[in-house]
Formats: sequence, C-alpha cells, structure tokens
Amino acid sequence: MRPFRLAPAALALLAPLLLAAACGDLPQPFRGRPGAMGAQLIAPPAVRIAVPRPTQALLASDSAELLAEALAEALQAAEIPAAATEPLPLDWRLTIEAQRGEGANARAVVPRFSLTDADGTALGTVTGEPVPMRAWANGEAEALRAAARQAAPGIAEIVVRVEAARKATEPSALVAGPPRLRLMPVRGAPGDGNAALTARMRDFLSNRGFLVQDQAERAEYGVEGVVEIAQGATPAVQRVEVQWIVTRRDGQELGRVVQLNEVPAGSLNGLWGDVAYVVAQQAAGGVRDVIRNAIGGPPGSTPSEPPGGTPPGAAAPGAGVPEAQQPPAPAAETPPVAAAAGAAVTAAADGSQAPSPMPAPARRRR
Repeated sequence: MRPFRLAPAALALLAPLLLAAACGDLPQPFRGRPGAMGAQLIAPPAVRIAVPRPTQALLASDSAELLAEALAEALQAAEIPAAATEPLPLDWRLTIEAQRGEGANARAVVPRFSLTDADGTALGTVTGEPVPMRAWANGEAEALRAAARQAAPGIAEIVVRVEAARKATEPSALVAGPPRLRLMPVRGAPGDGNAALTARMRDFLSNRGFLVQDQAERAEYGVEGVVEIAQGATPAVQRVEVQWIVTRRDGQELGRVVQLNEVPAGSLNGLWGDVAYVVAQQAAGGVRDVIRNAIGGPPGSTPSEPPGGTPPGAAAPGAGVPEAQQPPAPAAETPPVAAAAGAAVTAAADGSQAPSPMPAPARRRR
C-alpha cells in the first residue's frame, strides 16, 4: 500500500487555516471547569499530622514544645494539615529525635523527623541539617525554627507521595459506602471495664450501620472511650464519668457523648456485665447522632442510609438481624438496676443534650 501524502496544492490550501488556528483561540470546553475529580485531586491531604512534644531531642521541655509548634506551622505553610499535639485516633505521628553529629559535625546536633501513620507503619524519615550544638542546647528560637523550615518540604513530600499512592491503589476510597469508624480500646476503667465497654461498643456501633475496625486505614471517623472514677458526695459512692470522643480524619473533633452517674464505691472493680451493655447501648446512639449531624444526614436515618430510609434488602439497626448477631442481653438472673443517682448526658456536635440513664452495677447475690 502506498503511503498517504497530501498534494502540494492541498498543502497550500490548508496553510492559511493552520496559521489561523495557531494564532487564534481553539475551543477549550473544560478550561476552568475541571469537575468534581479535579477538586478532589487538588484538595489538601485528608489526614492531619500530629507533632507531639519530643522527648528524645536533647532539648529542655519548653524548647521541645517550641520546636513542635514551629514544625507544625512550617507544615501548615506547605499546605499540610498539622498541629503540635498528641495524636488523635486517625492522626499521623511525626516523631522528632536528635543526636550528636560525627566527624566534621562533632560539635553539632543532627535532628531526625520520622513519620508514621495512625497504625504505626513507618512512612519515611527526613534527616535535618546539622545545628550548632550551643544553639540547639540553649533552645535558641531562630535555630529551632530554621530547622523546622528546612525539614518541612521533605516531610510534605512524603505525605503527598503516600496519599497519591493510596488514591491510585484504592479507587474504592472515592466510592460512597457505610462510614468506616476506628474504635480505640477504652481506657481508664477499673476491673474488666475497658475490655467489656470496647466489645459492647463494637457490637452496638456495628448494628447502627458503621463498619467498625481496629486500624486507621480508610477509616473516616475515630471514637475514643475514656472512663474517670472520682470520689462521690460521700465515701460510700463514687462518681463515674464516661466520655466517647468522636473525631474526623482531618483532626476535627465532632462532638462528645458524656455519661455521668454515681455508683457504690468499689462496685466496678470487678466485672462490669450488664453495666457495660447498657452504657454502650446508650452511647452508640449518641455517637451515631454526632456523626449524622456532621455529615448532614436526615433525622431518623442511620449514617449509611439514603434519604429515603433503610436501603432495600438491608435490615434496620437492631431489627431483622439474626439473634446470634445481636449483642447478648444481660443475664436474666441479674437484671439491670435503675440508676442510683443522676443520668447520663449525651452531648452532640450541635450542643443538644438528651438524658440517658446509666445503671448502677448489678449486685451479686450472697
């Protein structure tokens, strides 16, 4: 087959048109209208970097805090969400360490900045420029800020690279579905309260329409349970406060579910039993309300439901679920006891409060 060629006459006729196209503006229907995908691609990373005060950086406490704040500010200037604080359940952690230099840098300090994700997986390390030992040891503000500014671009590059890889390998992350929630182990409770509350909360949140997981990967929300026990009005009673803190991946606290009550002193030092059941049952509804308010869901729908209600073929929370999948009810021989005093208070993101009783522990039969 002979190759296709334009005759000289045809080239002469096309030349003015080509010149006109080169000089003029061609139609650009997508210019200035990148669409929803474009907005997602230019959005800041959907994570927050927590920079806790370093304890292994050869710095005094106030100087270590200054370095953490300076590094958070430098990352924010690089459009990376960051805060000088202890990590929340979904935050990435930036650990700062320092050691004396070697050889030509023997009279200097070399800082290292290590980034890990919320699950503790190492993402990368940036080694800073040597800083004169005297300036570092004295905590000179300008030297610490300069070290932070110098390290920030390398840290930002790690964040962008990891986020780009995640989006490329997880296209399902762009598809809507049931909200994923990372439930942290409850802490601060006496007896078996930490394990019992965590297990019960997992059951009830799952029945509320959440995908509950231990890891932070792909989780949109985090929930932390904290129990505090204090002396009550008399030596015979203790004041129990349970807080469920709901946060978002970007570090925003969405709200807290707070439960308060007084119980007989020492009655929670053993098995929590039906107390954990009722506390988690009531708190799960508060957590759902906090997240529903944050995402603007319609009243009465679970986070995974469409505006019309429960999706076809899906069971409503707590309804139509086989008995084996339901959280086990309290033992019949130890029925829940009415609240001894006061009531739990659910504090949603909008500031509304609703009473929800927190029972006193079931008393053992002698």
